[in-house]
Amino acid sequence: MKYLIKLYVTGQTARSLLAIANLRRICEDELKGRYELIVIDVLERPQLAEDEKILATPTVVKELPHPIRRIIGDLSDSERVLLGLDLRPCSGEPETLSGERR
Repeated sequence: MKYLIKLYVTGQTARSLLAIANLRRICEDELKGRYELIVIDVLERPQLAEDEKILATPTVVKELPHPIRRIIGDLSDSERVLLGLDLRPCSGEPETLSGERR
């Protein structure tokens, strides 16, 4: 399964750079190369932000697989990001119906 993730930032601010670094780390740790990350600077591409109804930055949008999920912030809380974006850990361990590892 491949993930399509878009991160909307405003310029090269410390907050934007932190969000980019945090999201890249989370994606590498959890998705192991099974993702495409697109970083969109709303200062350079305001129409994209308007089309997606982005009201605050940084905002990350997981477009694929469905359902679409969004989360706002610097993405420093990995557990919140994983839960909010409905990302599955890539441990290779089977899960029971309750979500517990066997």
